[in-house]
Amino acid sequence: MLDLKQREVYGMKRETFGSRLGFILVSAGCAVGIGNVWKFPYMCGQFGGAAFILIYLVFLLIMGIPVMVCEFGVGRASRHSVAAAYETLEPKGTKWHITKWIGVIGCYFLMMFYTTVGGWMLYYCVRSFRGDFVGADMKTVSAGFSDMLGNMPLMTFWTILISIIGFGVCAFGIQKGIEKVSKFMMTALLLIMIVLAIHSVMMKGAGAGIRFYLIPDFRQMAEIGIGNVIFGAMSQAFFTLSIGIGAMLIFGSYMEKDQRLFGEAVNITVLDTIVALMAGFIIIPACFAYGIEPGAGPSLIFITIPNIFAQVAGGRVWGGLFFLFLSFAAFTTLVAVFENIISFDMDLFGWSRKKSTLVSLILIIILSMPCVMGFNVLAGFTPLGEGSTIMDLEDFIVSNNLLPLGSLGYVLFCTKKNGWGWNSFLEEINQGEGWKFPAGIKGYMSYGLPLLIIIMRYVLPMIVLVIYFKGYYDKFQPMGTKTLIGWMIVAFLFLAFVIGCSCGKSTAEKVDK
Repeated sequence: MLDLKQREVYGMKRETFGSRLGFILVSAGCAVGIGNVWKFPYMCGQFGGAAFILIYLVFLLIMGIPVMVCEFGVGRASRHSVAAAYETLEPKGTKWHITKWIGVIGCYFLMMFYTTVGGWMLYYCVRSFRGDFVGADMKTVSAGFSDMLGNMPLMTFWTILISIIGFGVCAFGIQKGIEKVSKFMMTALLLIMIVLAIHSVMMKGAGAGIRFYLIPDFRQMAEIGIGNVIFGAMSQAFFTLSIGIGAMLIFGSYMEKDQRLFGEAVNITVLDTIVALMAGFIIIPACFAYGIEPGAGPSLIFITIPNIFAQVAGGRVWGGLFFLFLSFAAFTTLVAVFENIISFDMDLFGWSRKKSTLVSLILIIILSMPCVMGFNVLAGFTPLGEGSTIMDLEDFIVSNNLLPLGSLGYVLFCTKKNGWGWNSFLEEINQGEGWKFPAGIKGYMSYGLPLLIIIMRYVLPMIVLVIYFKGYYDKFQPMGTKTLIGWMIVAFLFLAFVIGCSCGKSTAEKVDK
């Protein structure tokens, strides 16, 4: 691994963003992904609409923003990706650096299936503008999606295409590539969303969907199960911001120190939330207008929505814009995580951006093939039980394991005395102008008294652990007690790895913090 001085000697000075707006839009582009425009609307439909949204916003505030600030702080202080950040900041003799593999592996696993889904978005964008869904009935639209999944050459083509385009953008660097493209795509995405949302709410019969979306119904929430709604909101707030695997950390490493990080995290979270809420305004009123269940799940995007646009005037244009919007959302996340992967090689091996981009492109294409084949050639392989696919396994590894465990690692590293430590963390994130991260919040993030004594060292990690173990329970409980116990043992072993890395003692003198 090359440190900062060695990198400067070899002419590898750390890149920076060209503007504050560029940083916000790139980071927001990373957070704004399929979880916003795919998962959020159908979770609203599944968990009671506005009541779910209120709880979701609370968890964004008390959980999402603090973890994001941790990632940004570690990135900006270390000036490295997650592959080298811990080594730069950890006290001598501790083992925090081992947890970097959560981020490294997480980014690769995420892209192993995200490239496939991104390819679907591009393909459906082309199909929509081409008019493939005009006049089609539900059976035809559903058959088209099944045919795509079964066509390995077609799936491979679109997966490779979006990977080449994404790494091509990264090859131009931060300012000339990622920042420039993200500014355009995020601006276009927001404009397209506004147009689509206005069109959706103007549909005949959309009023019921708007009321469902905006007016909390706590009676319905009680019928669904208050615990289920709270857990659903907590999980979505956690996963929507792409925190836990260093996807945000990398952009912190490209930041100057002229802005405080708390305000930047708030800005990004607000933008991410606006996109999620706007996605709901696009989908939910349209579902009510055509009598379609808004909690239909992922099939809502590729079967239900094309069927809706097939029935409206100008559906070819509206459907094309909808999938263009989805493509932009997926692509901004792809580019952000691709940049992380490229930086791993640059930080660990001292490779040039050009070499790392080429090697990473080839590697990601190869690693994406199991997901592609999981719907056709390897469709008989059901790793998580009947009906599951290789994509489900990859998603489970990332969403139910690496994201929560990685986030737990960042929180402990930034608050524990044998880690980076609270004072060092606070000093870094409060450099510059903007909103200051309150020192008194250490009670929430670390220790605190009575109520505050328990809350960023105890309560926040406990929230993460609830998400972690509840995810395992929901996934494996239907498969029987023996299966559940076996997987829970696996979950405890993964958790023990993170806790073990956080318990080492420093061999250097260090005053906290």
